[in-house]
Formats: sequence, structure tokens, C-alpha cells
Amino acid sequence: MPDLDKFAGTRGEPFTMPIERGKVREFARATRAQHPAFLEDTNPTIPPTFLMTAVYWQEPRHFALGGLRLDIHRGLQAGQAFTFHGPPPRAGDQLTALQRVDSVEHKTGRRGGDLTFIAIVTEFRDPTGALRAESRTTLVQTSHAVGAGI
Repeated sequence: MPDLDKFAGTRGEPFTMPIERGKVREFARATRAQHPAFLEDTNPTIPPTFLMTAVYWQEPRHFALGGLRLDIHRGLQAGQAFTFHGPPPRAGDQLTALQRVDSVEHKTGRRGGDLTFIAIVTEFRDPTGALRAESRTTLVQTSHAVGAGI
């Protein structure tokens, strides 16, 4: 397993994420969101989880883990949370995003395996530099393949 501790505090390069009306509506429909603010407005408000689509605007240099490929047989997503600072972004807004590894922690699992928790925060800022939203993802890397009977 790679030494993940060295990634604590690392940052990817900033990237731009334009909020497009059609994409907001597509996302709302795909997630079965019914609220008119997501579907009917000329400049619809984003559904809270829309920020997950930032991954489609990122290239390897934008990821805080620097292109590190975690073993998919030993990885889990343990959580996702969104915080908005003011009203959620709307179609027509352009955000600049920056991803960082907030923390790396180690724990021993109930079955004796080692677990590494990686907290990744992505900040979304408007053109004035104001923080509009944050996304916090928690990844877990296990010492054994998931379901390997540890």
C-alpha cells in the first residue's frame, strides 16, 4: 500500500467549473429531483449534490492525490457532505474549484485490518474569490481487499 500520509495537505491545481443550465436540468432529472427551482427557472439553482459533477471538469493535475490510483478492491467511499456559504450556485455562475487532502488518519478495523481514512475537501469560489460551497469526501483504503474475509 502506498504511503498515503505524505498526501496530507497536498492540493491539486485550481480548475474552472461553469454551471450550465442544461446540465443542471439533466442532473436534476437523472436524480429524480422534483423541485421547480432545479427544473423550471431560467437560471436554475443547482441541486446540492450537483457539485459531484466537478469530476468531469478535472484533469489529473487538478486532483489532490496527484493521479494516485487507489486499489479499487481495497477502497470505499465512506461519506460525502456539502456545505453552502450563502445561496447555492445557479446556472450561469462560474466557479473556480480547488481540491486538497484535508487529513489522513489510520485506524484498526474491528476485524483486525488496517484502515486509512482520507478526507478530501473541494472549495468552490465565485469570480470575486468568495467561498460559495465546499464538498467533503471521505475515502477509506483497507489493508485487504473488501470482502476478503479478514
